[in-house]
Order: sequence, then C-alpha cells, then structure tokens
Amino acid sequence: MSPQEAGSRHLAQSHAKEGDIPGTVDLNAKEGDDTGYGQALYPVPADDPNDPLQWSNTRKNLILVVCSLYSFLSNSALLGPSVYIGIYAGEFGVDFTTASNLISYANLAFGFGSLLLVPAYHKWGRRPVMLGSLFVYCAGLLACSQVNSYGGLMAARVIHAFGSSVCEALPVQLVNDIFFLHERGKRLGYYTICLCFGATGPLYAGYMLAGGYSWRLFFYVEFAFGCALFILAFFVVEETLYHRAPQADSASEISGSQHEEKDKSSDVVAAAAVTPRKTFLQTLKFWGAYDKDTQFFMMIARSFTYFFVPHVFWVITTYGIYIGLGALAFNYTFPLKITAPPYNWSETSSGLIAVASFLGYLFAIPFMTSSDRLAAHLTRKNGGIREAEMRLGVMLPVMLLSPAGLILYGFAAEKNLHWIAYFAGVTMNNFGSYFYFTFTLAYAIDSYTANISEMLIAMNLGKQAISFGMGLDLLSWVLQHGYAVMIAGVFCAIVLANNLALVVFMLWGKKIRKFMATTWLARVHKDSVREVATH
Repeated sequence: MSPQEAGSRHLAQSHAKEGDIPGTVDLNAKEGDDTGYGQALYPVPADDPNDPLQWSNTRKNLILVVCSLYSFLSNSALLGPSVYIGIYAGEFGVDFTTASNLISYANLAFGFGSLLLVPAYHKWGRRPVMLGSLFVYCAGLLACSQVNSYGGLMAARVIHAFGSSVCEALPVQLVNDIFFLHERGKRLGYYTICLCFGATGPLYAGYMLAGGYSWRLFFYVEFAFGCALFILAFFVVEETLYHRAPQADSASEISGSQHEEKDKSSDVVAAAAVTPRKTFLQTLKFWGAYDKDTQFFMMIARSFTYFFVPHVFWVITTYGIYIGLGALAFNYTFPLKITAPPYNWSETSSGLIAVASFLGYLFAIPFMTSSDRLAAHLTRKNGGIREAEMRLGVMLPVMLLSPAGLILYGFAAEKNLHWIAYFAGVTMNNFGSYFYFTFTLAYAIDSYTANISEMLIAMNLGKQAISFGMGLDLLSWVLQHGYAVMIAGVFCAIVLANNLALVVFMLWGKKIRKFMATTWLARVHKDSVREVATH
C-alpha cells in the first residue's frame, strides 16, 4: 500500500473509556464510533495511520501468523526430543531421568530467557529482538545436530531454547499492540493453538528416526524451518512499539467550550492527514525504536512483583501445571510404556501420542471466539459496561474434563489398557487445557493496569519454573509410586484445584480487582506504565 492510499484509508474512531476499576470498561458507542460486536473499540486508537491499531487486518494477521508459527516451531523443538530419552540414555551412558533433563533444563531456559528478552524488546523494539532471537534459535538447533556428547547437547539445547523463549511473550504482546479488546480472545486463540500444536513435535521426531540420520535429522529439519521463518519474519513483522497518548490527553477528555473541542478535533484530523503511512522499505528497518525512558533492569526487578497479583498468578499456575503435569507426563511416559510389553510398538511410533494432543486442540478450534462472543453478549445486557469476568463462563463446561483425562491416562498406564485409552485421556486433557491456556491469559490482561511486558516476564518465569520443578523428577516419581497414584491421583488433584479457581474469579473477581486497585502494589505498577494497554 502506498502512503497516499494509506493516508486516504479510514482511521478507526472510538470513545470507549475505562472505569475506575481496571477491567471495567464503558463500551457504549457514540455517533461516528467504529464498533466491534456493536460496541466501541478499545483501546482508543490514535489518529495516525502508523498506530498499529490502525493497520489493515491483512498486515495484522500476517504478523500474528509469523509469531504463531514461531511458537509452534520452538515448542516442537523443545518437546520433540522427548521420544529420544531411551536413545540418549543408551548413547551417552546415562539413566532415563538424566536423559530427560535434556528436555527439563531446556524447558527452564525457555522460560527464563524472557527475563532478558522481554525488557530488550520493550527498550529496543519488537522487530530487532524477534529477528535476533530467531538467529540464536537457529544457531542452537544447528549445534544440536552436530554435537557428540551429553554435555554438548545439553548446552546446545539450552541455547536454542533460550533464544526462542521470547516467542512465549511476543505473540501476546503483539496481540495487545495491534488488536482491539473484542478481538483478543480469538487472536490469542490462534497463538495458543499453534503453541499447543507444538506438542506434536514428538510425533515428527519419532518418525524421523526412519530417515537414516538417527536423532540428528529432527534438528536438521527444525533448523531449516527456522531459517525459512527468519526470512519470512524479516519481510512481514513490522515494528509494533508505539507510544499512544493516554485517553486523558485525547480531545474527548479536554474540558472547555464546544468551539474549543471542535478546533482541537480539527487539529488532530489535520495532523493525521499530513502523517503518511510508512513505505514498505521503511517498515524493514530493525533500528530506530529505541526507548530511552525504559528502565531495563528496573523492569526485570519489577516483574517479580506481579507474582502477588492473583489474576497473574492463576495464569502462572495454569500454564506451569498443565505443562509440567500434563505435557511432560505424557511425553515422558508414553514412549516408555508403548515400546515395552504388552504393546511392543517400535521406537518410530513412540511419538504417536502427539496425535491425541493434536486432536484435543483441533476440537477446540471452533471455540476460539467463544469468550469474545459471550463477553459481548453480557456487555450488551449490562448496558454497554464490560467486566473482565464476562469471558470466563465458557470455561465452566470443561472445568472437570482435564482432571478426568488424567485419571483415564493414569489407570490406562497402570493396568496396561488398550492404547486407545491413552489417546482418549490425552485428548480430553488437552481439549480442556486450551480453554484454560487462552482465557486465563486474556482475563489477566483484561483485569489489571500494568506494563504488559513486565506481566509477561512474570508469567513466563513462573510457569516454566513450576513446569521445570514438576518435570525434573517426574519420571522417577511415576516409576517409583506408580502411574495410577501419581498421574490419576496426585497430578489430577493439583489440576483440579487449579481449575476450581475459576469459580472464585467468576464470583469474586471484580471484588479482587477493586481491592487490588487500591493497593500500593497497583500504584507502583500503574505509575510505571509506558504503553496504553488493552484492559
């Protein structure tokens, strides 16, 4: 699109306004407002074609696709080698638990990389950090394909996991940067689906053993796709760091006579008219987004305070538990069970449990927009006032599904039931986990005035730490105490307790938000906001 065409393109307008309590938003549309689901757009976009909220849907969706593909690739690279635990144990002369650490420690690096990379993209821009992380990711994968020792493979695994760790936070950040409130559930759903489909990595890894290049072929293939994605990202992912003026500074908030308001409105329109949309070549720059006011180390320190925000902590426990007790439990135990009597499957088929993971998330795709639609319906019934909890109702039907899936899987492994029982258990667990992954995240971002970047650091650190702690000795726990006791009993109870928190937030979520808004912690976070977030 040329600058002239961009300049003539309609710029979205809105008079939506957040209330005194974060997460409560007045979405009543006024004359001239653009709407979504019949309600005013939020956050209020600037009258500037370079505001990411004003970009075309094609541009926005392409960026989301690239970032979602990055999430898929990085997660498949992280979990894929789980089918090689037995092979690594034999080749490097270590026990199964030590071999599984090649996944566990990479998983830890995958979370803790956010501690540096998220403040980096906040200070130097999303685009250069994404391209740099992709380069490190590819370098680590190439190293994985060449090493000949356990220590060398561990180091290479940590490098590629650390490099790609930003893909956990960046898609969420970009959804906040370029999409409106009424679009968030659906767009986060795309990211979550790709993230979850990454759990199918063990399937590809298992069948690649038939390629004649041992376990190294998997890393060659991941490296090739990583390089292709780097090229695509270079041409597609435009810088989305944009400092939008707070609503209080907008023309709609300025007191004064009607004449003064009209003059101000005319000035804004005139300014927009002379602000051309960047050309394609200008969007390829990966420098110039430096934010001198961002406090790099203070962001790191402040991110730890978000562990005390209930909405954020629920996201952390949800992701950490589902990854640590669900994904890792399935990927660690199924290859060992299915290649032993009475099943005696080949090692190339040991990753087939990923088919069940794929089906669970596939069945969830039709429900991607469910929370957006439910929230819009309840907002209309509430006189145009949106409450953050309005999207949570869609999670009620699946609240008990994942715990039931763990019970089925645990007893299938304990009693050597037909392999279809394993698949049914994993499908049930992952179908339910999609709702919790997507909508707890959207709810947390809706509910609190915050620097989204700092919140995402806390989320990634917390969930990876939990999943690492649970996955580190997971195989030993299961082999020592039994599949039924650990998976159907202990793991199921932990997931159930986390899921039941849904009831707490549905009933008392607004009271929690109201209380949190009055705390010293909330004032610290609000004073540090550098980006106008979508609450």
